[in-house]
Parts: sequence; C-alpha cells; structure tokens
Amino acid sequence: MNVSYSNEIPDVPAADSEPPAPKAGQVWRDNDSRLRFAEPRYLRIIEIDGTHAVMERVTLTPQGEATVAPGARPSRVRLDRLRPTSTGYIYVQG
Repeated sequence: MNVSYSNEIPDVPAADSEPPAPKAGQVWRDNDSRLRFAEPRYLRIIEIDGTHAVMERVTLTPQGEATVAPGARPSRVRLDRLRPTSTGYIYVQG
C-alpha cells in the first residue's frame, strides 16, 4: 500500500520572512516537526496576556476563513514562540 504525504500548505508566508507582531485575530500554524506529516494545526490569537498569547484551535475553510475547531479550548503560548523555528509557529493570516 503506497501512501503519499504532503506538507505543502498553500498561501503561507515563507518561513524565513519576518512575522508581524502578534495581535488578536491572527492565525498561526504550529511548526512542530513531529507534525509535518499530520494535519496542520492552526491556532487563532484570542488575546494577548502579558508575555503570552491566549489561542484557540481553528480549521481553515477552502476559502481561507478560520472557524473554531470542534472541542477547541483556549491555550497559552509564549509570545517568543510566535516565530518560524522548529519549536515555534508560522504566521498564516490576520
């Protein structure tokens, strides 16, 4: 059984470009290398709380709109992780 995987994500800025300053409403993709063959994990910033962003998991529609994922719950991510590193996040839209 041949299974083909692709980790190409359309309309995502290049990983080496400088991301914008984090703000509420932006969508970011988890860049964890362990997830490279899995469904991409997208998170939207709900609010900025000091040194952290409060984020919720979202799915992207074919039109590129973010909708809250079923069973999503808020999580806190350090603002310094919102950058394109192997343990960070890649800016998508917003």
